[in-house]
Amino acid sequence: MEKIGVFICTSCNIGDRLEIGDLEAAANEQGCAHCASMPFLCGKEGVEAIKSAIKENELDGVVICACSPRVNYDVFDFGNIPVERVNLREGVVWSRWPKVEEGQEVPEDESQIEVAEGVSFKDELMALAKDYVRMGVVKMQKYAPPEPYKPEEEITWKVLVMGGGVTGLTAALEVAKAGYEAVIIEKENELGGFVAKMKKQLQVGHPYRELEEPVVKKLIQEVESNDKIQVITGATVEKIAGAPGFFDVTYKKGGAEETIRIGTIVVATGWKPYDASKLEEPYGYGKYPDVVTNVQFEEMLAKGELKRPSDGSPIKSVAFIQCAGQRDPEHLPYCSGVCCLASLKQAKLLREMDDEAKAYIFYKDMRTMGIYENFYLALQDDPGVFLTKAEFKSLSQGDDGKLVVEVEQTLLGEDLAVPVDLVVLATGMVPTTADDPIIPLEYRQGPGFPELELFYGYADSNYICFPYETRRTGIYTAGCVHQPMTIGQAMEDAAGAALKAIQCLKAIEAGHAVHPRTWDFAYPEFNFKRCTQCKRCTEECPFGALDDDPKGTPMPNPTRCRRCGTCFGACPERVIGFKDYNIDMISSMIKACEMPEPDYGLFRVVAFVCENDAGPALDMAAYHRKSFPLSIRFIPVRCLGAVNVAWVRDAMSGGWDGVIMLGCKYGENYQCHFVKGSELANRRMENVAETLQQLALESERVVLHTVAIDEYDKVPQLLQEFQETLEGIGESPFKGW
Repeated sequence: MEKIGVFICTSCNIGDRLEIGDLEAAANEQGCAHCASMPFLCGKEGVEAIKSAIKENELDGVVICACSPRVNYDVFDFGNIPVERVNLREGVVWSRWPKVEEGQEVPEDESQIEVAEGVSFKDELMALAKDYVRMGVVKMQKYAPPEPYKPEEEITWKVLVMGGGVTGLTAALEVAKAGYEAVIIEKENELGGFVAKMKKQLQVGHPYRELEEPVVKKLIQEVESNDKIQVITGATVEKIAGAPGFFDVTYKKGGAEETIRIGTIVVATGWKPYDASKLEEPYGYGKYPDVVTNVQFEEMLAKGELKRPSDGSPIKSVAFIQCAGQRDPEHLPYCSGVCCLASLKQAKLLREMDDEAKAYIFYKDMRTMGIYENFYLALQDDPGVFLTKAEFKSLSQGDDGKLVVEVEQTLLGEDLAVPVDLVVLATGMVPTTADDPIIPLEYRQGPGFPELELFYGYADSNYICFPYETRRTGIYTAGCVHQPMTIGQAMEDAAGAALKAIQCLKAIEAGHAVHPRTWDFAYPEFNFKRCTQCKRCTEECPFGALDDDPKGTPMPNPTRCRRCGTCFGACPERVIGFKDYNIDMISSMIKACEMPEPDYGLFRVVAFVCENDAGPALDMAAYHRKSFPLSIRFIPVRCLGAVNVAWVRDAMSGGWDGVIMLGCKYGENYQCHFVKGSELANRRMENVAETLQQLALESERVVLHTVAIDEYDKVPQLLQEFQETLEGIGESPFKGW
């Protein structure tokens, strides 16, 4: 950008605490074409003044020096004119309070406070503010308007739904209702999935106390009569190649293969029961014929055959053992969520079919999600249903052939031994994606979804912010392949996934990214002439957006890309970049800051801050008037995965005393919007250590911390501790070179 306008707000304490004239001088020295200051830039008069200046001066870009970019983003929208926000309010005047000894008051004249010999607090505050202004101008100077990716091929507006159960049927219907075509591929010869085998289901609406006919029958009728939905049964998906908008899906039916073009995909392949053969001890499955799983008992109820498998005699008493093999590190470490409801439903069906039959439900914890608590309360009123919290102890067979269930730690305060005709084990739900790549992607990173250990085979996603997304753009999960859920929840989940699939196609058509940077029209560009085929970008991309040719040269798939920048963070040759965000831009921002003379005790720290969690946490700390060291200059990054070691090298060789990286939590309870950014940045700390060793600098000068968005109160302490560490080490020997 050549003609850049800089506008400085004087309200919200900015004009009270900063010398606006000095800030204007810094902007002009950096090469802006127009600079102006006024109160309340966000007000009607301020916005109109900016618009007039843009028109009169024919400005190419605008730098707003005011409040955080997280506020008033809609106010400072000037159409095709790019805007850079310099955070003087939260980043400077609200978060850099004078540091005085305990019990002392802050002098009215801040220039009386010395932060170093001969240097006042006011001088350092102004140095910080001027650095931010310079960085803002330089960033805009390095900015180039992004060009939306427009594929040469025509987008396919067709959604593939894998699975023809309740979830898949609902997803296909929602796609059709929105006016688009859907294709259902179901491996069985009939639609309906497990729900079609049920006698009855829980109510999906108020009052949530009764049972009703399975909704799947109605869904099948609606699907089969909808001309926008193609149904392919008895088929399996064999291969998925391409990218969102242009997937080539090959399926096999009756020994023959066919390939169809698909836009996006909803995976609704559901669940399978945990392998009960692993539960012979202590639950007796396989040892005693009259020990069955909840799935097997559901089938018995549907057929109306309440007879003991061992001898065909009538079933008059049933014991339900909850969490059989669940919440157990040796089997399923997690709770399947809906098993308690399933057992309650089966107990009610048992009682409806035979009012003399008795049901005993032994549970660790009774979990009936949401308003289904009503169903639990209704069962408590049935005298033929006995419920108690208990720990399973043992199972044996009596002389009369009945099974004796022994439990302890009951609500009654005593151990129980209950003889029954049948024992039903709530064995839990396992996603069909576990140990079976039913998503046969032809991606560089392999088939299936990448898994994190925490998810036990379920397709992982950011459950807080992006509950439908997988780590494969354009492919969404719904229902029990997503997480254990009831029929009603699965139908809601299917509707959300279907709409996300359509939204993805709309984003491709417009040329911008999908979640989380839905406003972003840029995409990574590669200078292949300098590429060394190291494959780091293809291996580290969290979303599998890059394939490679036989030589190892990256083959970008722009519609798979989420614009996190992890690829250029990984590239040692710095050959990857976005038009509006690249290695040179951030390096230039670092170099634009003025470095104090050595031996004054004035430190300089650059902080690379994730825009999703750490950035908002800093703003929240500022709102609460928490104080940060004056030495730190925050540079927002899309993700810590986008931090290139070159930035650290540029900073440290340029005299900066330290670098701190603040990103999202990673690991089991990860919160990273781009899944693995902070984790990858942490791995790259080995490369950082090598860089510091080459420069003969201490390793403590570069650190990485993870910060949740609600941990704003911890951030000031982290920053202050890092400042004190640097003071203990001393100033950088490169300062002044």
